[in-house]
Amino acid sequence: MDSRSNSVNRNTKKNDDDNITQREEALYSVERIFESKEVPSWQNQLTLRAFCVSFILGILFTFIVLKLSLTTGIIPSLNVSAGLLGFFFLKTWTKLLEKSGILKQPFTRQENTVIQTCVVATSGIAFSGGFGSYLFAMSEVAAKQSTEANNAFNIKNPSLGWMIGFLFVVSFLGLFSVVPLRKIMIIDFKLTYPSGTATAHLINSFHTPQGAKLAKKQVKALAKFFSFSFLWGFFQWFFTAGDDCGFASFPTFGLKAYENKFYFDFSATYVGVGMICPYLINISLLLGSILSWGIMWPLIQDRKGHWFPADESPSSLHGLQGYKVFIAIAMILGDGLYNFCKVFGRTLYGLYLQFCSKDEGAVLPVGARPSPPEPSMSFDDQRRTTLFLKDQIPIWVSIVGYVGIAIISTITLPHIFHQLKWYHIIVIYVFAPVLAFCNAYGCGLTDWSLASTYGKLAIFTIGAWAGASHGGVLAGLAACGVMMNIVSTASDLTQDFKTGYMTLASPRSMFISQIIGTAMGCLISPCVFWLFYKAFPDLGTQGSAYPAPYALVYRNMSIIGVEGFSALPKNCLTLCYVFFIGAIVINGIRDLVGKNKAKYIPLPMAMAIPFYLGSYFAIDMCLGSLILFVWTKINKAKADAFGPAVASGLICGDGIWTLPSSILALVGVKPPVCMKFLSRNANTRVDSFLNS
Repeated sequence: MDSRSNSVNRNTKKNDDDNITQREEALYSVERIFESKEVPSWQNQLTLRAFCVSFILGILFTFIVLKLSLTTGIIPSLNVSAGLLGFFFLKTWTKLLEKSGILKQPFTRQENTVIQTCVVATSGIAFSGGFGSYLFAMSEVAAKQSTEANNAFNIKNPSLGWMIGFLFVVSFLGLFSVVPLRKIMIIDFKLTYPSGTATAHLINSFHTPQGAKLAKKQVKALAKFFSFSFLWGFFQWFFTAGDDCGFASFPTFGLKAYENKFYFDFSATYVGVGMICPYLINISLLLGSILSWGIMWPLIQDRKGHWFPADESPSSLHGLQGYKVFIAIAMILGDGLYNFCKVFGRTLYGLYLQFCSKDEGAVLPVGARPSPPEPSMSFDDQRRTTLFLKDQIPIWVSIVGYVGIAIISTITLPHIFHQLKWYHIIVIYVFAPVLAFCNAYGCGLTDWSLASTYGKLAIFTIGAWAGASHGGVLAGLAACGVMMNIVSTASDLTQDFKTGYMTLASPRSMFISQIIGTAMGCLISPCVFWLFYKAFPDLGTQGSAYPAPYALVYRNMSIIGVEGFSALPKNCLTLCYVFFIGAIVINGIRDLVGKNKAKYIPLPMAMAIPFYLGSYFAIDMCLGSLILFVWTKINKAKADAFGPAVASGLICGDGIWTLPSSILALVGVKPPVCMKFLSRNANTRVDSFLNS
């Protein structure tokens, strides 16, 4: 009797525990909220209206990414903005159709995910296409700023035809290289992909009643600051009739500080970027500015006549400019090498642990071999896993796609770049899938894409292989483009698979959306860059509105890879060694002290950016950080909810102003006023000259 009673009590307790667990799961489960809503088929997730909205937003974000690439090269994550604007446009569209009584298909979170994927894929080509880095580094403008390897055989000026052709033959390979491993990445290894996960949470929240209300308020905030930013850019244009004119040349901290690039340039874009970027990045930029323009460059300038010729041109790499460029390169390479080794090591260790935990008879879970969800999974994971495995992408599609495009590009690329031989391309394509997997896996662990680091690896290996006498500089830059496009799109697609997994969007719809977005980007990005190129004749030159700093950096990396260190001025190589090792040591200390203390140690990569550019954009970004910090102290909930929307509005408004300003420049309409700031003595001389 007692035994039966204890057994009943235990069963009752177990049932109570199960009921509590179910209630807790229902309370915190995302998929319980959407359980009553039917998940559309993968074909119905791919709608014409979604791609129309994606095309419009793709153009907007391409302008933004290109403007950032051609000014500083700092590009924040735009996933939140893409998801929010995609939701707003299609929600407005479907509401109008619903009121008219002609709505056939409701707007779903899966369709929202398709838009976000397509937009990010489109604007991603503006980065991986190298318009502010390796591609523009091939131009005569960049070559003229380098005294080495500036012969015709190492120069290829931008042209709309070859840029579009190049992007179409190299931008799709990365997509096919990681498709067979989507299951092992997302389900078996359960990689987090922080950006993809955050985007999924955002999209899921938009489609709940409470989330829709908040999203409506966020869009209003974005629209308000978009309008302000656009009108502020328009207002500033009136005062920029000449060089160093307008608010962007205001000597905020005095004329001497202005000469050393310390001033606030009233850029709404970089105030917004500062609100999105972590505080540590903005502080690192400011520290780098102080170290370089505040201390090092004035000291090296005093060595003029000893370390470098006194009559050397300010833009010559044999003068002060050489120290600025090559020390920045040393820090970037040191940081990149450390993070490459760290992420690659973590990738190999993670793979080792994953395979050790499996049975000896287990096989690599690739292709269309679905496995049922584990009983111990939560309701959310069970539902997501079932639907993720439902729509398979056959392995033969990946193999045929990769091999087919590889053959086409191996034939085509040597006709675009005569210096890049067919055997260089084959070697790249043999190793590319492995590196694409490593980048995608590492991105899932750390949210850090090392696409540019893999590109630099290609610069040095292929450039040195081709040799100086056979156009190695151009061959290295072209190889960088091939490698960057492959590994960048591979990590982007796996991020999107994670977002799709958490929003129940089909892998097929994600893959097709990524392909369509990439194709859009291959057309839109070169056209937008061509508009910049034709509208601004001084594009890529130091001191212009669009200096394209990374173009010179990438070209000089290629020169070093091909010709060695002969281009460096006196003592520059020693300083490069110091900063290269310093970047590795700082990163090592950051990892040793732990996350809590590491947030007080600057990032070498961020510190290196202002070495060449100056501190004006760092001051803008620090102001953005300060605004967000004060706002958080006053009302943290509101700052968390509306901060990204306000920042996106500032970035988008100023970014889209570049379209009308470019058109005005193309048709010859010039600003009416030049607002210039002079010292008292200079002003007296000007007045005397005008009155004489």
